[in-house]
Amino acid sequence: MKNSKSLFLAFALLLASSFSAFAQLQSPALSPAASVSQVVGFTKISIDYSSPAVKGRKIFGEIEKYGVTWRAGANAQTVIEFSTPVSVGGKTLRAGKYSIFMTPAESGDWTVHLNSKAASVFAYMKDGKIDEEAVAKDDAVSFKASTQRGGNTERLQYHISAGDNKVATVTMAWEGVMVSFPVDTMVDQKMEQFKSQF
Repeated sequence: MKNSKSLFLAFALLLASSFSAFAQLQSPALSPAASVSQVVGFTKISIDYSSPAVKGRKIFGEIEKYGVTWRAGANAQTVIEFSTPVSVGGKTLRAGKYSIFMTPAESGDWTVHLNSKAASVFAYMKDGKIDEEAVAKDDAVSFKASTQRGGNTERLQYHISAGDNKVATVTMAWEGVMVSFPVDTMVDQKMEQFKSQF
């Protein structure tokens, strides 16, 4: 009798702990966190983002409106980090973190914004809309980026190509769009600075 009570108690405890563990298990994120990094020249380039899926929806032009600045990902802001100064869009940027925003265009090239505050695009909401002037004010740089249409990328992805190991190419692909821009890691300038110290 004691054995059966002990066995029942042990079973009840096991069952209770299983329910507790199951209750703590959460569903997978709809837009899972992702990251990519690449060393190019002397610079490590890293991008942290969330990766939403198309799931049969029309993304650009409907969910993400043309002409409206978008966070270039999902959930929290998409952040690019440079370990050393780089040149992007014809402007030298200090080492550090920047948010990537994009302004989709129905035709032609999209605009890429690197936000100097590494802020969320929702920090620029005013009366339920993105305040484009405020976004522009905090741009470290904004520029037109090479935009290709065609194909189908189900889940948003970022890629960093090392190219000639001096100039990287950063690419965002989602749905039927690929947006790419160069990041000059200024290898030659850094080599000259190094030489001038001796």
